Amino acid sequence: MTPKNEGATFDPKEFLSRIGDGRTNIKFAADDVVFAQGDAADAVYYLQNGKAKITVTSENGREAVLAIIGPGDFFGEGCMNGQARRMATVTAITECSIMRLEKAAMMRVLHAEPKFSDLFIGHLLHRNSRVEADLVDQLFNSSEKRLARMLLLLANFGKDAKQEPVIAKISQETLAEMIGTTRSRVNFFMNKFRRLGFVDYNGDMHGNLRVHTSLLNMVLREGISDEPPETPPKK
Repeated sequence: MTPKNEGATFDPKEFLSRIGDGRTNIKFAADDVVFAQGDAADAVYYLQNGKAKITVTSENGREAVLAIIGPGDFFGEGCMNGQARRMATVTAITECSIMRLEKAAMMRVLHAEPKFSDLFIGHLLHRNSRVEADLVDQLFNSSEKRLARMLLLLANFGKDAKQEPVIAKISQETLAEMIGTTRSRVNFFMNKFRRLGFVDYNGDMHGNLRVHTSLLNMVLREGISDEPPETPPKK
């Protein structure tokens, strides 16, 4: 059944908020797995509320965090490009409300509704730009700057969406995996950021973390890092 084409009255956000043909709304608690690496790729997901993380696991069991996603993000779109199995795992960080769109339903609305197509293409372009920016960040910035940038991104600074100066529970281990360093270095820099008044947090990152706009100084200024020496990774 083709989605009803309502022309100028079609609202993509409303469409993504209501269940219907091929659309199911699912609630996830913190730490629930939305889908796992290796699962069948048969649907696209849209995150309505909450935050989740995308991770990959190597054959020897090492896990890397690829991204933290929030409200308004699509994920699992690889199925639209012929991906038969999931290449990553998505896990809820907080309570999440997620719309699941079966592949066939997604194809129908993309063909029928230009406004929805524009929204989805905009998401893909933003995701591509983010991947490029992450690569540049990883190649050229210190781990201190990478951590500062990641905290700002998590708080939605610089995005059209409403800023979220208070970030829900996220562990130092997760932040370390995201920026490619060790937990001890993340702990060192978080204590430094708190000392400088860039952030407020309780010391173990398992409570809420408040990010101040002054943290932008960490990203914009040069030569203020006093990083501890790198610790060789454990074999």
